[in-house]
Amino acid sequence: MLLDKTGNAAADEWRHLADDEPTPESEAVSVSLKRWEKEHNALKGAGSRLGLRLPNTANPVALNGEVHRFALIALEFPRFNDGRAYSQARLLRSRLRYQGELRATGNVLRDQLLFMRRAGFDSFAVDGARALAEDWAKAFGEFDVFYQPSSDNRPWVMRQRFPTA
Repeated sequence: MLLDKTGNAAADEWRHLADDEPTPESEAVSVSLKRWEKEHNALKGAGSRLGLRLPNTANPVALNGEVHRFALIALEFPRFNDGRAYSQARLLRSRLRYQGELRATGNVLRDQLLFMRRAGFDSFAVDGARALAEDWAKAFGEFDVFYQPSSDNRPWVMRQRFPTA
């Protein structure tokens, strides 16, 4: 199941291709980093919208010159205690100025949704049964005061205490 940044169910317009699957002409497709590195010239010329599935071991800075080519970048959370995709999201949004959709995939948990959105994620691939049973949309409103600045530009404690600082 796919959730948008408000926690509502959304349709997934993307087809996530296997590395050996042919590239369709007119569908929005995502490819692995491995496939992008191997076939980037052919994929650049494809007529469809292109997305990239980036493992959390990859450095997004290496994509600097190419990041604008992707309408979607899916970042992986393989385990609940592996937060490298948070750092990737912040790098993509702040340093690389990525404007496309950032999607959290893998072990996406309800109590991390708000922090994922603050790091720059737009959508979340989640276990559908759990998302429906636990009302994941409420996770975005559980906190309203934050100690750190973030990609979502919400006021943080120091800006609230000292507005001119």
